[in-house]
Amino acid sequence: MGLILSVASGLIISTNLLVAAAMLKMLLKKRSQSWCFVLNLALADFLVGVAITGLATEDFKVDGEAQKLHSALRSAQAPPPEGKFRCLMRMALVMSLCTASMMSMFFISLDRYAAIKMPLRYSQLSGKATAAGALLLLWICSLLIGFLPVMVPPLQTAGYGGFCSFFAVIRRVSMVVFCMCFFPVFSVFVYIYLDILKTACGHHKQIGLIRRAGSRTTGGRSRGHPQPPRSRFWSHAKALRTVAVLVGCLLLLWCPFFVVGMVELLCSGCKLTNVLQDHLWLLGLSNSLINPLVYAFWQKELRAQLAAMFPCFTCRMSPAERRHLPSVVTLPVCGPN
Repeated sequence: MGLILSVASGLIISTNLLVAAAMLKMLLKKRSQSWCFVLNLALADFLVGVAITGLATEDFKVDGEAQKLHSALRSAQAPPPEGKFRCLMRMALVMSLCTASMMSMFFISLDRYAAIKMPLRYSQLSGKATAAGALLLLWICSLLIGFLPVMVPPLQTAGYGGFCSFFAVIRRVSMVVFCMCFFPVFSVFVYIYLDILKTACGHHKQIGLIRRAGSRTTGGRSRGHPQPPRSRFWSHAKALRTVAVLVGCLLLLWCPFFVVGMVELLCSGCKLTNVLQDHLWLLGLSNSLINPLVYAFWQKELRAQLAAMFPCFTCRMSPAERRHLPSVVTLPVCGPN
């Protein structure tokens, strides 16, 4: 388990650090409230990788002979209380950062939804103050949810075996609290995308009517006026499509942990603790690795910025591929091959 956590933490840290650097460059060139939330997502996932590095280190300490000695000592005397508190703080920190990652996706979706549904109101409200206030609220809520077992002693286990794991220090009843936070947010995700799908279908019908009406005119002026709002709508819709992929990955990777956790709580005869904390929890943590990969693959501006950060890859592009790169980046001058 220690080896898996070490590899996962290394990949999570490196990929999110790379994406965060590219996002920061883009944010300095083109200040956008949306990019602030995306940068915060990369930062939260990066910190998840840093946090699980400590768990990997502790897992290595109890491997092999050390684990045998640890078992012998555990049978002789109870582990020191500071060991339980340290493990509890580590688990609370990891859960806080995972919550911050999920809520960052929620704010990205909400930001794109507001840009599509209320474009005029959105342009008035969006700005530095709004982004700063939203990010402050995001981190306060994330820390409160993650550190809830620390602040509420009944959510902590009575004993501690000495090996740091999720359910070694946090009672299973806490899954009810986490599910009460996870599933309502996911329900809002579903509502947002269904409403956007309905709006997109309406726009598609309007575009068809405008094109048919324009084909009957000789001047073609009726085809020119609706173009700017139409292009803005589809620009926001494409950005929301990337977030939809992220939300789908979030559902696939974290939902099993919460669902099986509730089954474990309701079914007294089911022995699913090891599956939860050894497999499904690790599956949920892998979401912090998937997020930067999805953005690097789906987001054209980010892909171009990453290419500009590594001239060796940019120079290998064909002229046709280089022409498709957006204008937000300055491509390096490549010498002859």
